[in-house]
Amino acid sequence: MKKGKLALGVLLILATTAVSIVSVVMALKNNNQDRFSVVGSGTVYAKADIANIEVGLKTGTKKTAAEATTESTNKMNQITNEITKLGIESKDIKTSNYTLSPVYNWTNAKGQELVGYEVTQTLTLKIRDLSKIGDVIAKTTEQGANQVGNISFTIDDEFALKNKARELAISKAKEKATLIANQSGMKLGAVKSVVENTEPVISPIMYTNAKLESAGAADQISTPNIQSGQNEIKVDVTLVYEVK
Repeated sequence: MKKGKLALGVLLILATTAVSIVSVVMALKNNNQDRFSVVGSGTVYAKADIANIEVGLKTGTKKTAAEATTESTNKMNQITNEITKLGIESKDIKTSNYTLSPVYNWTNAKGQELVGYEVTQTLTLKIRDLSKIGDVIAKTTEQGANQVGNISFTIDDEFALKNKARELAISKAKEKATLIANQSGMKLGAVKSVVENTEPVISPIMYTNAKLESAGAADQISTPNIQSGQNEIKVDVTLVYEVK
C-alpha cells in the first residue's frame, strides 16, 4: 500500500513538473512570436554655430632645447594674446599638443648625429562667432603660427533638433508599418517597444591641413573666407509591434 501511494505521489510530482515546463515554454514562445519590427529614419539639417580649429607652430631646429622652448613660448604667447584680442575666451582655448623633440642627421661618416631640438605646440580653439574664423587664421599666422588645420563645425545645442529628427523617424516608421501590414494582410496591434539610434553629427567636408610659412612682423596675411555649410542630424527608430 505504501509503495502504491509513493508511486502515485511521484507521478503527481512529475505531472505537475511537466505542466510547469510546458507553461514556461508556451509563455516564452508567446513572448517571442507574433512580433513585427520596422525601422524609420529622420534627418534634419541646421547651420553649424561652433567652429573647432587647430592653430599651432613648429620651430626650426635650434642648437639647444632651451632655445627651442624659448622661441616656441614667445611665439605662442603672442598667438594667444592675438586670439584673446579677437574675443575668444580662455575656456575655449586649449593646448592639445606640446612636443619637444631632438633632431638627428644621418651621414655615412658619422652615422646618427644630434643637430638640435625643435618644439611643436598646438592650440585647439572653439570659435563661437563664425564670422571670426578668417580673422583667427590671419592674425595667428601673422604672429608666427605655421600649422593651421582640422577645421570642423558642430552645433552647440542639438536637443531640439534631435527631438525633431526623432519625431520624423517615428512618423516614417509608423507609415512604413501600416503600408507593409496592408500589403501583406497582417493586422498590427500595439507598439511593444521602441529602440532609438542617434548617429553622430556629420560636419561638412572641411578639413584643412595647411602648413604656412611664418610671417614676419610686417607681413600681412589675407583673411581667408571659410564656409560652415550645414550639419546633418539623423535619428533611426525601430518600432516593435504586436501582431494580432
